[in-house]
Parts: sequence; structure tokens; C-alpha cells
Amino acid sequence: MRTALLLTAAFLASCSAPAPRIDATKLVDLSYSFDDKTIYWPNAEGFRHRKDAWAVGAGGYWYAAGEFTSAEHGGTHIDSPIHFAEGKQTLDQIPVSKLIAPVVVIDVAAKAAQDRDYQATRADIEAFEQQHSPIAPGTIVVFRTGWGKFWPDRKQYLGSDVKGDTANLHFPGIARDAAELLVQRNIAGVGIDTASMDHGPSTDFIVHQVLTKANIYGIENIAQAEKLPATGATLIALPMKIAAGTGGPARVVALLP
Repeated sequence: MRTALLLTAAFLASCSAPAPRIDATKLVDLSYSFDDKTIYWPNAEGFRHRKDAWAVGAGGYWYAAGEFTSAEHGGTHIDSPIHFAEGKQTLDQIPVSKLIAPVVVIDVAAKAAQDRDYQATRADIEAFEQQHSPIAPGTIVVFRTGWGKFWPDRKQYLGSDVKGDTANLHFPGIARDAAELLVQRNIAGVGIDTASMDHGPSTDFIVHQVLTKANIYGIENIAQAEKLPATGATLIALPMKIAAGTGGPARVVALLP
């Protein structure tokens, strides 16, 4: 009887114990706000927000409501695999387990600073793995190019600020051989702090093709990538759950080790 009472008391004490809190100093917001300055692909409509009500009404209380419209691909957003691969996962079909996962960061900022059209290569990944460890299956791999320093200057960030101009884009991306290696590593997703996983001059978007055919999603326009460590963090990348979506706005957050 005494043992049973002690066990019951211990159980009740555990139930009343406060839940562990997340250390706010370990959270990094990797998302840009959506507003009229948000960068979208040059031939897409940008973010539009209409305030339908934004005042104290006749009832004497404050009331605010509005509407927004947006292209699927702009600002900090996720490319679902169907974006470049017929029959692959749409935005709502990506498992949450792939959207919350360990993240590694491959830093190519020094090379990108010397070449606006730099493409992160297989050799960059292999150098990272030699310094740290092989990239584990299910990992989210982020490439840091340093391009966030140009946001929201369209001319600097994209290479052209002319609406509809997709022929004169210049920014870093990922090379095909790197994408093929990541498919072999069976990763969950790829992120980058530029407008596209393919570099600006790309016309075939081969990196998108390679990754999405393997049901690997992309996160583009990541903010504050410089605050991520090379290893040890967890990435939480939750997009709007748009049925049949080819992509959509996302709130991307890192939990640091």
C-alpha cells in the first residue's frame, strides 16, 4: 500500500510540474515579412494586402480585417515537388516530418561574393562533409550565399528590377552535380538565401528538376541565414497548407542547439 501511495504521489507531482519552456534566445526567424517590398519572380504579381476595416467602429470597439492575394512563389516560400515534377507531392502532401528536421548549412558566401552567378557544387558539399560528417537522410540542407544582405533591393538581389525581365537575372544558386549528390543523400529539403535554387542565368532550372523528381522540396528567400550554425540546429518550415499548391508562403524558424 505504501509503495502504491508513493507512486501515486510521484505521478501527481509529475502531472503538476510546469512544461519545459523553449529558450527564446535559441529561436531564429528565417522569414521575410510579406508587404509591398517583398521580392517575387519578375513575371509574377507581388503581395497585395487590402485593409477592409482598420478603425474603431460604431460599436465603440476596435476592429481590423482585410484580404491578401499572392503568387505562390515569392518572399520566403516553399516550392513543392510538383512545381517541376509531374505527379509528385503538392504543398499539402509534404509530410510534416519532412518540414521539421535537422538542418546543416553549407557556406559558399565567399565564393558568391566573387561571382554573382556562382553555383554551389558537389565539391562544396564534400568539403563540408569532410569537415563535419556525412549528411544524414532526412536532413534539410541550406546553402548560405550571403545574398540576404541585398534584400529588399530588387536590382541587387535579382540582378534586374525590371518587371517581367527574366533574361537578365544574376544571383547564386546550386549546381546540378550538387543536387544529384543530395538526392543520393536522401535529404528532406533544400533551402537557400536567394530567389531560386537554380542560379539567376538558368533557363532549364535543372536543379529544380533533379530535386523535385526525388520529392525533395525547396525553401527560397531564406532570411538571416548567417545566424545558423553549420550543424546542430533544427529547422521548422511550415507553409500555408494549400491544396494542390505548387508552393506557398512559409514561416521558417530555426531552433538553435
